[in-house]
Amino acid sequence: MSDAHLLTSGSAAILIAAAAAAWLLRKAWRSKTTKAPWRAAGLGLAALVLLVPAGLLGPARGPFAALALFSAAALVVVASGRTRRSAKAARPGRDDGPAPEPAERASAPWRGLLRWLLAGPIGMVAAMAVGVCYTVWGAGAVQTRLVAGGLLVPIVWGGAMAWTLADDKVLRAAAVLIGTALLGFGLARLGGVA
Repeated sequence: MSDAHLLTSGSAAILIAAAAAAWLLRKAWRSKTTKAPWRAAGLGLAALVLLVPAGLLGPARGPFAALALFSAAALVVVASGRTRRSAKAARPGRDDGPAPEPAERASAPWRGLLRWLLAGPIGMVAAMAVGVCYTVWGAGAVQTRLVAGGLLVPIVWGGAMAWTLADDKVLRAAAVLIGTALLGFGLARLGGVA
């Protein structure tokens, strides 16, 4: 069987199995009483969808194709159940601009300083931890992992910044970013980076 034929037939099988896994998980989400069997079946099928292509298509190409196709199939399953609701009446005194206004926050000086630290240096350290961890543990050639890890850092840092500044619970953001930094550098250390 040629490589192109294997990739085409494998992609179709991944799409079908991923859609079935997403449907089972959606069924578990909506079920009122029997969540466990649907959840177990959906998670088991999702694990197969993500693990089997690694053996068929290779350790780098298989999981990449599986994740990309799984996301597309799950999006189709979720979009198939959408409902259109009528617009609610606007509340008086509220500006219906392109985005809702942020929640009113208490103006404590320590919160502002902590937000600044989380969006800046702590977010950067957490993003670097994710990049270094990917460089150590990712699949592919060393050069590819270095470039991908380096490209991950600004993306993760931007996400950390946006989340930190938008979240009302600044202590939760601090715990997640500090935990991400510790976990990322700890896993990188286990992988052999000094």
